Amino acid sequence: MNSDQPLRVLVVLAHPDDPEFYCGGTVARWVSEGREVTYCLLTRGDKGDDDVETDPEQLAQKRMAEQREAAKVLGVTEVIFLDHPDGYLTPDLTLRRDVVRVIRQVRPEIIVTCDPTNFFPSDRYINHSDHRAAGQATLDAVFPAAGSGLYFPELLQEEGLHPHKVEQVYVAGAQHPNTIVNVTKFFDRKLSALKEHASQIPNIEALEKNLRERMLDTDSPPDAPRYIERFMRIDLRR
Repeated sequence: MNSDQPLRVLVVLAHPDDPEFYCGGTVARWVSEGREVTYCLLTRGDKGDDDVETDPEQLAQKRMAEQREAAKVLGVTEVIFLDHPDGYLTPDLTLRRDVVRVIRQVRPEIIVTCDPTNFFPSDRYINHSDHRAAGQATLDAVFPAAGSGLYFPELLQEEGLHPHKVEQVYVAGAQHPNTIVNVTKFFDRKLSALKEHASQIPNIEALEKNLRERMLDTDSPPDAPRYIERFMRIDLRR
């Protein structure tokens, strides 16, 4: 890739609003640095409500619209929805091939996804099975499938999609992060993007308080708080 071309980033997660929660500050920072960011959401979020009277299709349409508006706030280039059923994601070969297809279409240097091993992010939360399935399917797609012509050869033969090797993976929500991104200057933009997800966030003030507590860099001085997002970064170029 020529040095004067922007670095491409592909964010692969399960639901509308996942990108903003997991990595919204980092996305905003990367866009400000000239990187091109694409979202790939594996579902349309049609089960993002507990009310039995909710129409799943209407909810899906609303959540997709919310996600597109949130992406605009952060400067994301494109939002792709794969339309797998919300709540039923399974990291099988079908899902892996669908993610490989998108990787070969977008041809990113960096992939962002989430940690498939993180069942219990805290003692107050069980990680959604879709999050874990999305992370596993994406990591399996990145290596070795997306970069090898022997995996899913029909993507080349029938769709003209050549293999592509990803250079780095940023695993959000990781149990053992090894990388932090300073997003202090982009915290407000992350919050503004999250505000677009009105169907999922009834109290944005409470969310802001929670985010400031969770994202605070405890090493920062009290009079100049720093906010960070944490990742397990895997460098596949070595």
